[in-house]
Amino acid sequence: MNSFLQLVQSRRSARKYLDKPVERENILQCLEAARLAPSADNVQPWRFIIIDDPNLINGFSSHAFSGIYSPTRFAAKAPVIIVMLAKLDILANRIGKQIQGIHFYLLDSGIAGEHLVLQAQELGLGTCWIGWFSIKKVRKFLKIPRQYKIVSLISMGYPEELKTREQKRLPLPDIAWFNGFKNRQSQ
Repeated sequence: MNSFLQLVQSRRSARKYLDKPVERENILQCLEAARLAPSADNVQPWRFIIIDDPNLINGFSSHAFSGIYSPTRFAAKAPVIIVMLAKLDILANRIGKQIQGIHFYLLDSGIAGEHLVLQAQELGLGTCWIGWFSIKKVRKFLKIPRQYKIVSLISMGYPEELKTREQKRLPLPDIAWFNGFKNRQSQ
């Protein structure tokens, strides 16, 4: 089997991490993979704030994962939390959104983030995309200027255990069609 497909099939969200710091060179390798991602009009909107100081993670987590966001409190025990930001470009992100109705910075950030988590997987690191957090409190805690959109958080560390159970996925004929739309439900 193709090694890339094996990598993708083995990747799982990690919510429990070993109490072991992640080496900076591994974090930098993951960021390099993200940096190389393609983007609309090559604007490369992604920016990253890496939090790997345990005391800062503690303070950050008490803000980001408080109240209704407490289900994602597991990330407070991760050795690394990456805050993914987007710096919006006038053409690709503002005019493009007006014409196409698509937030290209979200697509671009998604590609960069997936490069990052797949590189982490290859290095034996576990990650979890986090969308459930207080954007307002994260912005205030990290003093992030308004011109940057906060896209997501990614927790990272050496996973305590990753379950290798089969993920339930839709079969290809339900999600992909050649030469036109075909809804299997109506056939």
